[in-house]
Amino acid sequence: MMSLLHTTLLVLPLGVPLGVLGSHGLAVSQSTSAPTSDSPVVATSASGARPAGTPTRPRDPSAGTREDAPHRGSATAAESRPAPIDWRAAEENLLSNQLQLTFPDRYIKAGESYFSPDGTKVVFQAVEVAPGETVPEDFYAMFVADVVRDANGRITGLSNDRRLSPKGSANTCGWFHPTDPNLVIFGSTVSSPTEATPPGFQRGTGRYRWMFPPEMRIVQVDLRTADASPESLKTIVAHVGAYMAECSLSPDGRFLLYCSLESNQGDLFVHDLIKGVTTPLVTAPGYDGGPFFSPDGRRICWRSDRNGDNLLQLFVADLRFAPDADGGILGIAREHQLTSNPHVNWCPFWHPDGRSLVYGTSEVSHRNYEVFLLDADPGSIAPNTPASPGPMRYGTGARRITHADGADVLPAFTSDGRTMMWTSQRGEGGTSQLWVADVEWTRPAPPRAESAPR
Repeated sequence: MMSLLHTTLLVLPLGVPLGVLGSHGLAVSQSTSAPTSDSPVVATSASGARPAGTPTRPRDPSAGTREDAPHRGSATAAESRPAPIDWRAAEENLLSNQLQLTFPDRYIKAGESYFSPDGTKVVFQAVEVAPGETVPEDFYAMFVADVVRDANGRITGLSNDRRLSPKGSANTCGWFHPTDPNLVIFGSTVSSPTEATPPGFQRGTGRYRWMFPPEMRIVQVDLRTADASPESLKTIVAHVGAYMAECSLSPDGRFLLYCSLESNQGDLFVHDLIKGVTTPLVTAPGYDGGPFFSPDGRRICWRSDRNGDNLLQLFVADLRFAPDADGGILGIAREHQLTSNPHVNWCPFWHPDGRSLVYGTSEVSHRNYEVFLLDADPGSIAPNTPASPGPMRYGTGARRITHADGADVLPAFTSDGRTMMWTSQRGEGGTSQLWVADVEWTRPAPPRAESAPR
């Protein structure tokens, strides 16, 4: 196995939102130099483990917040900028009742959040404001919070925030168990990573640095006994001595889907939690990461830089299952490329109807990532799948959903598809925080499958 401690240069598109990053968006270690108005961003892997040509890690364009970015321009240039977007008006008939859930008085930055299956909790990563004169922690911690709703069931805020990860550890990619909402999985180093330089904007060098700590492994915590101690975390798939994160579970909770850098590039694996068998799914050259199962468990989505052009494209694949009653996942049956354009497209997430994806993209601007919607419909040719009665549609029907200044990325839904939560910089101060809104554009979601078809 090649060492993960070397450093690899990567060239990133200008303006990747450095304060909003998260592994499902793009899990890479990066160090970006302050760009000129037309220069690429140059990144290096903080812990190594990056093939040349892999772009930045947008499962968190909130890691690239505006407060972290180098100052550019002059007062005259600032005065010539267009007026702020009236995003509530621009998002009419798309989103309504937009509400900020986390705030900079508690979290310096927060991002990559997901609902529990019953919609009563959220898991997210954040850097807390340090009390008094103390210095904030260097790395993201993992948190869970209760969802507060009004008499009509509309979300009005969060309460009872509590930390799940040990002090000093680096953490990313939280996810609820689909059948037991008291169980949460995430990527964690458990203790302080060996990387000497923390992630974030390096003011001495003008570079942004992200990490691939080789100590990162996938852990599970029981919320009934969670106390943010190392002892409360259980490693659920054997750690291979390389970065392992970007994890999620199949709808029945049997299969763990994740990204690993054990081959010195980002590959996708599935681990059968019943049989204890790990199967490689995607091992194409480049970095493939940020995977999720479809709502029926028959497909996966992810993003990839396999073209080697410093961009990211979206993919969906049909899974191949064992024909016997065992029903294990054997690999990929067919792959579909949804995007092929000169943009950074990442953090794809399934709508519960199983026919479309939302994702973050630089299509509007590398300085203003937005959430878009895209077809990912298997059509009527896929039996027992929540699909439309028409033909297969992959990569069509692209539609812009968010319309605010700064980054809007890392979208996720409640299980009924009526509410979207995402990471946004649209709030006062421009820091990366969690937002939520009612979904207005979508059709009713069909019921989720109880388990993956065999």
